[in-house]
Amino acid sequence: MSSDAPILEVQDLSIALPSGGDRATAVRQVSFTVGRGEIVCLVGESGSGKSVIAQGVMGLLPPQLPVTGGRILLQGEDITHAPLARLRELRATRMSMIFQEPMTALNPVMTCGDQIDEVLAEHTKLSPAERRAKVRAIIEEVLLPDPDRMMASYPHQLSGGQRQRIMIAMALVLEPVLLIADEPTTALDVTTQKQVLELMLQLQRKHGTGVLFITHDFGVVAELAHRVAVLRLGDLVEVGDKHAVLQHPQHDYTKMLIGAVPTLRLHAKPADAAAPVVLTARGLEKTYLDKSWFGKGRTVHAAQDVNFEIRKGQTLGIVGESGSGKSTVARCIVRLIDPTGGEVRLGADEIARAPHRALRPLRRRVQIVFQDPYRSLNPRRTVGQAMVEGPVNFGMARDAALAKARELLKLVRLDASAMERYPHQFSGGQRQRICIARALMLEPELLVADEAVSALDVSVQAQVLQLFDEIKSRLNLAMLFITHDLRVASQVCDFLAVMSKGRVVEYGPAHQVFAAPQHEYTRALFAAAPGKDFAFGA
Repeated sequence: MSSDAPILEVQDLSIALPSGGDRATAVRQVSFTVGRGEIVCLVGESGSGKSVIAQGVMGLLPPQLPVTGGRILLQGEDITHAPLARLRELRATRMSMIFQEPMTALNPVMTCGDQIDEVLAEHTKLSPAERRAKVRAIIEEVLLPDPDRMMASYPHQLSGGQRQRIMIAMALVLEPVLLIADEPTTALDVTTQKQVLELMLQLQRKHGTGVLFITHDFGVVAELAHRVAVLRLGDLVEVGDKHAVLQHPQHDYTKMLIGAVPTLRLHAKPADAAAPVVLTARGLEKTYLDKSWFGKGRTVHAAQDVNFEIRKGQTLGIVGESGSGKSTVARCIVRLIDPTGGEVRLGADEIARAPHRALRPLRRRVQIVFQDPYRSLNPRRTVGQAMVEGPVNFGMARDAALAKARELLKLVRLDASAMERYPHQFSGGQRQRICIARALMLEPELLVADEAVSALDVSVQAQVLQLFDEIKSRLNLAMLFITHDLRVASQVCDFLAVMSKGRVVEYGPAHQVFAAPQHEYTRALFAAAPGKDFAFGA
């Protein structure tokens, strides 16, 4: 086979959807190629068909999503309808896949070393000693510390970035010619994401691997891609060189996507110093004792000496890496966990040390919107049932609660007919709108958003961010906004607190922190933002 021939050829590929769906095909007559050593990024909104194509290439499509037309060629071999035995031979040896969430892709009851060894035992005739040496070598190659400890660790004992490196090691241990990466950095903070992307680039260049990279983060596309393919509702609407597509998009849909990419906004927002203070944190601390079967265990300071305040109508953003303490602070504020020390005041009421029985009347004053809207909603309850539960528990008449729910659904731009439907009948962005409407049912004084837009694609993210801004202005709410995406924080935050290792290392008006970061850690966060220097055009 010629070295110039594509590693992967997708020719007029069509994949059907089950009958009764919103369209007949998941993808329709899609064609593109991935060359040796080339990175092709597949972009598009949720439901555009990106992951379906990846699963089709790997032979992982369920029976209800059959390939109805076209071909998939791997190094010239037609694998479109290859038997399972042949696909098993090809997986890991010639094509591998890195999934979005390593915690669900890795086996929780096997050590990481055993999981990599399983690939070698299945596909090679190496001796146990040779396999162990190769496992250790690939763990070193993905730059994980203390390889022996990593080999002996279970997935839950590693951080998100470390788990993703184990997935990369498993995918590349047999040096496949094609690597498919399906949103592998979406859940990672910017510094870990930067490290993982740099690692993937190094390994890809070293091994000459062709990469099909699926993402909704255009910053990542700007950093990685050689070529970009844009999908919309199963149709390939644009494909071409990275600079051509991102800087001079031709299709209206591509222009819309690029126009929705958040950029750092540095303009000052006038602060109302006379507005009443809604929330005050003074010396807030949360300490865990990491107990061990052997010895004394260790003390983990998840949050230390955290101080800030939020006034009515203002949004405070807390940014930092995973493990910096952001979500710990949010959960202490909402009293989902109990602070170890310090003071939290909601208006004049001290809530950090209040007994749980005294918290009930305060619960309605603080509401939280979580990262994953699907896990936040009860799948067995209709949207209407989920929304009226809180107000009814606090004494509101059911009819009045239902009327209020319809009003709030209208506020978040959803039709009242949504009341009778279940969470699985909505897209991710629609579910997050429902969660926002549900949080507003109790007319809270403080709304906490904990990574509430990080899992959404750029167009939906832009809509939800605009919605947060409109709601804050219209209802004059105080907001605590937790995020690891600095560009998102710049869109909605009036003040910014930067956290590292449980402490606030920088705090001030958002435009000042963005324009002239003082702390070395803040500058490192900004430097790690993907695509920060790329000039997008729309």
